Amino acid sequence: MTCSALLATLIVFSVMGFCVTNEAQAMRQSVEFHEPTKKSHTMRPRLKRGWIWTQFFIREEEPPPQNIGQLKSNSDKGDLSIKYVLSGEGAGEVFHIDEHTGEISTLRKLDREEKAFYVLRGQALDRRSNQPVEPESEFIIHVQDTNDNMPQFINEPYVSSIPEMCPIGTTVVQVTATDADDPLYGNNAKLIYSIQQGEPYFSVEPKTGIIVTSWPNMDREAQERYLVIVQVKDMMGLSGGYSATTTVTISLSDVNDNGPTFQHNLFTFAVAESAPVGTTVGRIMADDADVGINARMNYSLEEADGSDTFQIRTDPVTQEGVILLVKPLDYESKRRFVMAAEAFNDHVDTRFLSYNEFRDRTTLKIFIEDVDEPPVFTTGEYEWKIQENMAAGMTVGIVSARDSDAANNPVRYYIDKGTDMKSEFRIDPDNGTIMIAKSLDREASAWHNLTVTAKEKKKDLFSSALVFIKVLDVNDNAPQLSREYRPYICEGVQSGELVQVISAVDQDDPPEGHHFYFSMVPEKRINPNFTLRDNQVPSCHVIDNTASVLTRRSSFTRQDRTQYLLPVVITDSGSPALTSTATLTISVCSCRPAGHCPTGGVEAFALSMGLSVRTLIGILVSLLTLTVLAILMLAVWKHRKQRQKKEPGREKGTERWDYVSEKVLRYSETGIEDEVFQQFILDRLTDADNDPCAPPFDCLHTYAFEGTGSPTGSLSSLGSCASEPNFDRPLDPGQRLMRLAPWTGGGEDQTTF
Repeated sequence: MTCSALLATLIVFSVMGFCVTNEAQAMRQSVEFHEPTKKSHTMRPRLKRGWIWTQFFIREEEPPPQNIGQLKSNSDKGDLSIKYVLSGEGAGEVFHIDEHTGEISTLRKLDREEKAFYVLRGQALDRRSNQPVEPESEFIIHVQDTNDNMPQFINEPYVSSIPEMCPIGTTVVQVTATDADDPLYGNNAKLIYSIQQGEPYFSVEPKTGIIVTSWPNMDREAQERYLVIVQVKDMMGLSGGYSATTTVTISLSDVNDNGPTFQHNLFTFAVAESAPVGTTVGRIMADDADVGINARMNYSLEEADGSDTFQIRTDPVTQEGVILLVKPLDYESKRRFVMAAEAFNDHVDTRFLSYNEFRDRTTLKIFIEDVDEPPVFTTGEYEWKIQENMAAGMTVGIVSARDSDAANNPVRYYIDKGTDMKSEFRIDPDNGTIMIAKSLDREASAWHNLTVTAKEKKKDLFSSALVFIKVLDVNDNAPQLSREYRPYICEGVQSGELVQVISAVDQDDPPEGHHFYFSMVPEKRINPNFTLRDNQVPSCHVIDNTASVLTRRSSFTRQDRTQYLLPVVITDSGSPALTSTATLTISVCSCRPAGHCPTGGVEAFALSMGLSVRTLIGILVSLLTLTVLAILMLAVWKHRKQRQKKEPGREKGTERWDYVSEKVLRYSETGIEDEVFQQFILDRLTDADNDPCAPPFDCLHTYAFEGTGSPTGSLSSLGSCASEPNFDRPLDPGQRLMRLAPWTGGGEDQTTF
């Protein structure tokens, strides 16, 4: 038998020996095995295998020192020549070995949940030479479990909900606990669940922890919530084990098993006879033990005397019946109204009650006198929608507040001026109806946020609520061109060429988006010069919202005309549709080879090509006449000077005449008669004699005389301060005049022919 086979055999016997020993023997073990005295084939000294061990056992939580076992070598003769050494997990910290005897003991308590086993190595050394007398061997120390951990619930807290009136055995929830002890050793970690509190309504499955109902027809209206205490014990529930508890909160959800019930057979109210229509007379309330949708109800008034004077509506928040005044009251004609009111559920469940059990009746008495209401709003926020441009006086919505006191004082409503600075809204102070005071414009403001205050008449008590009003869009803005277009065409452009692509904008905001239609003015739909093409593609359902201006003919020249006016009609897709007309001014340009129109080219060309030959001849003749006249006047002036030198003793009146004669005409036109000119000079002389502020005689006073007979009117600036020229006067087509921009240096001017 080989050494390895012998080692395996010894391990088997060691384990079997442990199984038959008691617990005390397991705590103290000494293992000695002798190597067979098998002769070696060589003469070398034989290495004796004198000891082997596999595993030891020790219970956890035992106080130290606890003797675990003993390592013993057959080389140990008891003379203390052998030294035992321990190494591995916990050596020197958890475990100690007596180097003389080989006994192993604990240094501290062991916790299986912290570490379940330790792997160590033992060695026997010659004390003098410090050489091993036995090969190093590995063994395991197992920590046996004890019931030192109590079970613990996980996933706490436990909260569950089941419908009321559910059958027995309905699963509620499962509770789960864990135990840190060894589940494979004894019953330390075997758990049992039980109910400590909650019977007879609930029970728990002992092994799984599943809680189920054990009571029929549990009523939420009788008890809505249950606290169930569940206990878990280890050791299979035997004595000496540990236990833990947890609380399970179980709620019953509502079903519609109750109908509305009036707590009073008679409700009495009072209202002032001066109360306006729409005033809240009072509120009634039918109790319904259910909640949520199962408690939702409506109210109605039976046909009776006065039922047409009042109306009842259901408050969706409080589920109260709100009694409203719908006709004016007259105390002298009728002082009291008696009628029946009925409350009934919206949703009926006939599994629990019959149809008639979901309704109840009461009697209303309304006295015509003053009554108070509290300033408690039914909700803290209101949100409404209204279309823009609605007429003043239209109702936006109604805020409602009531007096929670027994006095039931009346309430008046106010809008905080700080939230309605433009006074665009007004509120009925008696019934909280908010109305439009001014027409609203969505484009100016799409939202209005108001603060409404409710105040009791007889007490200085008030509360506030927020009101959000959204203004909805209507088609009240006509479309316009998206920008100012300056289209032009080049001389010689061909028919069908693109002049300009135009688009439009609209301040409105339709939900489907903008859709614009472009067309010519109806009475000028057939334009000989241009045509308009709407770029929408109906077959492809594409909305381009643009239009193209195209030439309708060719041979545009600046000599014929420099500008064309093209009216364009733009229509939106609103209901009703709105239309606007925009006029495009299309200029004719003498374009460069690349098709570019130079700046100023449109206006400058009007000078070179817009004047007729007859007009040019007239201008040249006038200039020549003015030049000749100026030369003649200069000769006359020199002649006068020479006469003054020859006749120094002239009279004062003659000198005055000479002075006036020197103020000669600088510019004039053709066709001047001598008599007319002489009369003009005499008139100027009279003006000078009668003018106390006349300049000294050595000053030159210049006059301009135009003559008579011009069919085109005056070209002079004389008298322009006194009167404006009459441009409405029709001119002879042959006498057209044009501003000579390049000669006079004037600015640009658009002219249409």
